[in-house]
Amino acid sequence: MAHLFEPLALRSVTISNRVAVSPMCEYSSDDGFANDWHLVHLGSRAVGGAGLVLTEATAVEARGRISARDLGLWKDAHVEFLSRIVRFLEARGAVSGVQLAHAGRKASTAVPWEGGAGVPPAAGGWEPIAPSAIPFSERTLTPRAMALDEVAEVVRAFAAATRRSVAAGFRVIELHFAHGYLVHEFLSPLSNRRQDAYGGGFEQRIRLALEITRAVRAEWPDRLPLLARLSCTDWVEGGWTLEESVELARRLAAEGVDLVDCSSGALVPYARIDAVPGYQVPFARRIRAEAGVSTAAVGLISTPAQAEAILRDGDADLVMLARAMLRDPYWALHAAEELGHPEARRIPVQYLRAF
Repeated sequence: MAHLFEPLALRSVTISNRVAVSPMCEYSSDDGFANDWHLVHLGSRAVGGAGLVLTEATAVEARGRISARDLGLWKDAHVEFLSRIVRFLEARGAVSGVQLAHAGRKASTAVPWEGGAGVPPAAGGWEPIAPSAIPFSERTLTPRAMALDEVAEVVRAFAAATRRSVAAGFRVIELHFAHGYLVHEFLSPLSNRRQDAYGGGFEQRIRLALEITRAVRAEWPDRLPLLARLSCTDWVEGGWTLEESVELARRLAAEGVDLVDCSSGALVPYARIDAVPGYQVPFARRIRAEAGVSTAAVGLISTPAQAEAILRDGDADLVMLARAMLRDPYWALHAAEELGHPEARRIPVQYLRAF
């Protein structure tokens, strides 16, 4: 059996293979609600054989959305349609997961195909919040530095969204601590200039990440796995580093995180990244080896042979696919055949005549 099609057990959950659909924003919600687009988009990846299917970044409060079209879990009414999606994913043999997120200073923007610039309150947007009043770029809004009570509100919002995730039936939560969004903004000295208990040295900058993790783990059943996505480096001198990511991963594992999803960058627009195929795999390899926690590799992974090599060489425990899954929802079915393991395909009976 190819490594790609070996099951992966995390707590009581067994993922049927090592192929995961990475969270990808669809910018297709109204007021945070999932709809038929999300059902078909996520459902077709489960039909296509992925072992784990994660929602896009799902905002824990309305002001934590990247755009007004983002998915959300900040109110109980969001649960019903998400439950429908979960039931479909699980019926197709995929493990259902939700990525909980807060956009921080990168909030209140137009959707990408409308330019992605900041949308001010007068035009239907809202005031973003962040650790410090530093905008992401000249095209985005300047955020307001958070008061201490607002930091506590965000922790509570993650906990409340976790309770709703349980109600929806999800079996995996991923905490989005990456890509220049709120928690990453606290981690990096480039965006965190605070002089209080949440800014300054490493211990202060990781405090929010640990508090959110503890709050979520307290609400999330012990039998279910918890993931965290990190930007393992800012790719900028003076920013967040891989060495800090290794230590944070070690701390997160001690708080109940079962797997670290190893991405990078997106904190500042001027970072110089040599984005070649598999460029982030070394981060997953190092965190797996040094922090003693399972990892996922993500970023320009497109071919079955490439994914198989990552797992075979012990670089990661799971492979996250994004653009490759947009191009081919049936990537996992095709990968099994390409790797010489057609028996590993999870083919719907309705599609058997095509195989």
